[in-house]
Amino acid sequence: MTARRTVEVLLDRYGTTYAAEAGIRLRNTPQPLYQLLVLSDLLSARIRASAAVAAARALFAHGMRSPDRMIGATWQQRVDALGEGGYRRYDERTATQLGDGAELLLVEYGGDLRRLRKEADGDLDVLRGGLRRTPGMGPAGADIFVREVQAVWPETAPFLDGKALQGAEELGLPASPAKLAHLAEQAEGEERGGEADAVLAAALVRAALDKHVVDDVMEHAT
Repeated sequence: MTARRTVEVLLDRYGTTYAAEAGIRLRNTPQPLYQLLVLSDLLSARIRASAAVAAARALFAHGMRSPDRMIGATWQQRVDALGEGGYRRYDERTATQLGDGAELLLVEYGGDLRRLRKEADGDLDVLRGGLRRTPGMGPAGADIFVREVQAVWPETAPFLDGKALQGAEELGLPASPAKLAHLAEQAEGEERGGEADAVLAAALVRAALDKHVVDDVMEHAT
């Protein structure tokens, strides 16, 4: 079993971004970028990723797809949507933070995260610092956002955070973003871009979060 084969199987079986799983059609436009911010905030809590994704889908299904619509919903509507997705442990606090975060985004950036992108001008530290101003968004949440947004903000790619590199270690792969991106390029036989890097990162994170993923990849790679 080679590292290239391991990456090939990983991408084939688990190569889906969390944004796609949450039903976000990620583009460089305000609404999907805001939805990714919400998803990143939910994923950063100490809760199952599947519950965070389900909660994001529930919020969006109830119309809370933009900062205006998030603020327009009542606190109880946000709590109910989070609970519907199984996000019950942090639902009340998170409902408050979502409202406060939407208001901050409107005030600071007119509801458009592309303004933060322009402000950062390719500096990941500035970008992550701006993201962390969002209520409830810590370092992990900021990294999740960058990990996924590299699909449409290519200047951030290749970005593999600590959790993704942990997944690489679990799979016996090199803990180097450049080497991992090269292995993925070899596995797919084509030149990669930011979207492919986001897929690789998400697949590696799944390996870090679930030992079943590691066992499954290893079984199919041999």
